[in-house]
This record gives sequence, C-alpha cells and structure tokens, in this order.
Amino acid sequence: MMRRIHHVGVVVKHLKEAYAFYRGVLGLPLVREAEITDQGVRAALLAAGESELELLEPLGPDTPVGRFLARRGEGLHHLCFEAYDVGASLAELARRGVPMLDRVPRAGLAGQIGFLHPTACSGVLVEIATPPAPADEERPSPLRLKRLVIGAGDVGVTAGIFQSLFGFTEVAMNGGPRTMLAVGRGTLLVVPAHEVGGTAGIVALSFVAEDFFALTAALRRAGVPRLDGTGEVTVEPAASHGVHLHISRYMFP
Repeated sequence: MMRRIHHVGVVVKHLKEAYAFYRGVLGLPLVREAEITDQGVRAALLAAGESELELLEPLGPDTPVGRFLARRGEGLHHLCFEAYDVGASLAELARRGVPMLDRVPRAGLAGQIGFLHPTACSGVLVEIATPPAPADEERPSPLRLKRLVIGAGDVGVTAGIFQSLFGFTEVAMNGGPRTMLAVGRGTLLVVPAHEVGGTAGIVALSFVAEDFFALTAALRRAGVPRLDGTGEVTVEPAASHGVHLHISRYMFP
C-alpha cells in the first residue's frame, strides 16, 4: 500500500529559472536541494501540502534527464508514491513479474527509492520512495497538490493497473469515460488520451490555493500568461516550464 503521492518530477533547463516561478511566484517552500551525480541531476524538492514537487536539472546532455530534455523539452517526468517499506514493495512487485528499473532501493533525494519500468504503468514512469522521516501532516505551503491527470489509450486498463499494483480505491464521479483514484489526500484522474492531445502519461497537475486571491494577484504582478476563470486559473505551460498547471480555490473533499 502507498501512503500518499510523495512528489511529481518536473524536468527543467535550469533550477534557478524554475525557482523564479515555483518559489518566487507560487511561493512553494524549498525542502531540500542536492546534486545527485549517479542520476546525473541537480534536484530540488518543494513542499505542496502533503506532497512535493521535484525539479530536475540535468548535469549534462548525455544523462537520462538530459536526453529527456533534448527529446521532449521541459515538463512532467515522473510520479512518486511513498511506501512504508520501499524494499519490501520493490520485492513484492518484482515477485509479481512487474517490469522494474530497480529491484533493490538506492539513495535519492526523497530517501530510499526505486523505479518501475514505464511499461509497468501504461507509460507512466513511477518511483517508489521511503523518506527518512515519513510526513504525517502537511507542511506549510500556499498550494496543495490535489490531482494528477493521466492520459491513457484505455482508461479502464490503466486505472486497473494502478489499482492492482498499488491498492488505490476508485472515487465516484459523474459518469464519462474517466476514472479517479484516491491516493492519500490527492487523486489520480485517468482520462482518454484523445482528450489531452493524444498524450499518454502524466499530462497535467492541479493544485488548491490556500489564498486564491493572493495567488492570482502574484500571477498578475509577475505577468504570468494564464486563463482566469471563476475560482480557478490555468497557467500557460510556457510560464510553468512545460507543465499544464491548474489552480483552484475550492478544496477537494
């Protein structure tokens, strides 16, 4: 069983430039930053409620993240769940024949970590982590991660994989060809890929703002291109380093 969405990874060209938006405009607090040479990245974790956002700057073009950046540009890279015991979780998944990148844990910015092969989860790169001190409460942050949107060729199959591998429960919705799964206080929303430009994998993030009016004022002052709605705002990906970002004033039950 997974406790929560630990973090969502975002590949950026330069941490300093990404900080200007995610820390300077959105106000997400820095949890920790480090250079991880064996992974070829300089990474930073920013608090977002009970979850975090991980920014990944490649140390060179021939690193895995450097090749991702060259191929796809800045944007969403992976999804990490927190497990009570990452070693036991990896062993159990391997026993079940799940394709793995790591069969034993290794050190990462989030603690002891391990990755599944993207083919295990319908093209979504999934990391499992056990941090040194698991968080039982949200840390102070002006935004809380509410939802990840995942595009899928077959919504039922993809949602079923996440339910089978990780034990997530389905959240009732108002019909339609989509499935929502509960993960801690957050959710995964699996939608048809053709509704999100034909993209399979993580396609968007949704946050809830503690003070929505202060947040929108900060976006206006910074001149961030966005689409304003009633109680919600959608940030243009060019401003959020390739991330389709939706921020709402309404708390999700």
